[in-house]
Amino acid sequence: MANDHFGSYQPNAKARKQAEKDQRRMEYRRAIESYCDQRQLLRDIADYPELQDITVWQVASAASQKIAPQAR
Repeated sequence: MANDHFGSYQPNAKARKQAEKDQRRMEYRRAIESYCDQRQLLRDIADYPELQDITVWQVASAASQKIAPQAR
């Protein structure tokens, strides 16, 4: 392990850059999944005329509530 002092691991620059790259990739992937979920919900409610007043923001809120318990 690089820079192992008393059990605390301090990653080197290369490992830190890779971790940052992985984090950005996962954020991008989550954004795509969220967008796909929102579009799917809008398609699902399109069959119900009484739900036509639902906005994209309300769909996004519903999707984030569905995802929130998984974030623990």
